[in-house]
Amino acid sequence: MKIALRVIPFAVLAVLLSCHWAKEPVDLLVRNAHIICLDGGGTQAQAMAIHKGEIVAIGKEYEILNAFRSEAVEDVQGATIYPGLIDAHSHLLGYALNLSQTDLVGTMSWEEVLEKLVDEHTASTSLWVRGRGWDQNDWAIPEFPDRRELDRLFPNRPVVLHRIDGHAVLANRCAMEKTGVWNAQAVRGGEILRRADGTPTGVLIDGAADSLLARIPEPSAQTKVAALRRAQKLLVALGLTTVTDAGLELSDISLLDSLHQSGDLKLRVVAMANPSESNFLAMANRGGWDTPRLKAQAFKFYMDGALGSRGAALLEAYDDRPGHRGTLLQSIEDYEAQLRRIHASGFQAATHAIGDSAVRLVLQAYKRVLGGPNDHRWRVEHAQVIHPDDLNRFGESSIIPSVQPTHATSDMYWAGTRLGRGRIRRAYAYADLRDELGMIPLGTDFPVEDVDPRKTFLAAVSRQDVNRFPEKGFHLDQALSPREAMLGMTLWASLASRTEDLVGSLEVGKRADFLVTNRDWIKLADPHEVLDVEIVKTFIDGLQVFPPLIP
Repeated sequence: MKIALRVIPFAVLAVLLSCHWAKEPVDLLVRNAHIICLDGGGTQAQAMAIHKGEIVAIGKEYEILNAFRSEAVEDVQGATIYPGLIDAHSHLLGYALNLSQTDLVGTMSWEEVLEKLVDEHTASTSLWVRGRGWDQNDWAIPEFPDRRELDRLFPNRPVVLHRIDGHAVLANRCAMEKTGVWNAQAVRGGEILRRADGTPTGVLIDGAADSLLARIPEPSAQTKVAALRRAQKLLVALGLTTVTDAGLELSDISLLDSLHQSGDLKLRVVAMANPSESNFLAMANRGGWDTPRLKAQAFKFYMDGALGSRGAALLEAYDDRPGHRGTLLQSIEDYEAQLRRIHASGFQAATHAIGDSAVRLVLQAYKRVLGGPNDHRWRVEHAQVIHPDDLNRFGESSIIPSVQPTHATSDMYWAGTRLGRGRIRRAYAYADLRDELGMIPLGTDFPVEDVDPRKTFLAAVSRQDVNRFPEKGFHLDQALSPREAMLGMTLWASLASRTEDLVGSLEVGKRADFLVTNRDWIKLADPHEVLDVEIVKTFIDGLQVFPPLIP
């Protein structure tokens, strides 16, 4: 009996030791979790093993803990884990640089805009006065402002204020004179609004705004780097691990690559190049970028402007501006030639098209280049107004509609005035678009809209603003389900950018990008509860990026 008592403990110990050393070592174990994989199959799990930034196993807790060991164990105490969120359409560098500009979002009058500018810039030493976010549709008198007061308040300093959609600016006389726009009679693809005496009001739309902005001194590389670092902190705190920057110069894409190489930027970026001749040549020469952190294999085109500034190209005239159908920003012949050129090099096309005329022209051009079903994943960005005859063209040529749900809930107050009762019923038709390919990627277009993905989820599911307006939702038949909204910000967004082998879901072989949240968004009793959901932690490549481990 005594011998048995001695032998059994040693035998048990030997078994335990052999089991321990048989376990495969990994960098991180995540346990005690409610993991929503969003792999398209409804898979859920309790634990993950992560090594060298990659998910090597995911499944039931006892299976993972019995097979792997690690000095780093993340016990999330029953919290929900989702794949890292992806913004399918945004403007990262623009957002970063705008953080230093006067925030005019939510201003309720032109007088409030002026008050903000005076408060922030009267004593400043900045050479240019910059601001972004005004929207005349939110004002009691929803009319474009005039530069008169800007000239009086800042007679010797150039002032440039971006409209919320980025497709119009208001500039004072000093800014227009410095950039040579003051004496311009016409600008291709744009409009200079004028007073009765023929002088500019200061409002420049689309091509005219671009002409002025192109002549403003470029921020230094150091300024951009500091801005991107600041922006990254804000984005990962919201659970975002990948963003798509829709329209960059090659020099800025190269800057992003250098920041990834140095480790200063951990946020993954899908970059779309602007379609200039120099960018075409440089992208073709080097084949773009395709690293684990940076994917630059696409070009961003513009077919029309924005609905809010009446630049979106419509098949029929605006209801609130008879005879005006918006603006096409380029010739179809030149556009199609560019499409054929990038198609020959294997690049992806993404085209801004908001009005039904612009959407039709893009879909027709895409079909002429692509033919029928394909896997090139060319995209229409925004796709806000679509004629019923064109809806099936998305499915016919495998064209992806890339939409931003908060555009619908921001525009719903005035979009009916622009479009009229008939067209508004077929605008922002996200459910119909989802049905064409069985998926729909979601973004925000930040800084045009709020960067917070919780608001994207709310707008997609409830079709309401944060104040629960309208009571029954804005065309609620076009709402997405909670699961579809989450897929739109994860797997479907990765499919749209051709990064689904890397990110978008929590699966073995993919990068360990994930967020820890205190609620399961899909199971919320009321979609508005998402606004109170907490992002507890964010990981990229299995490394915690929020909260920062080193302040």
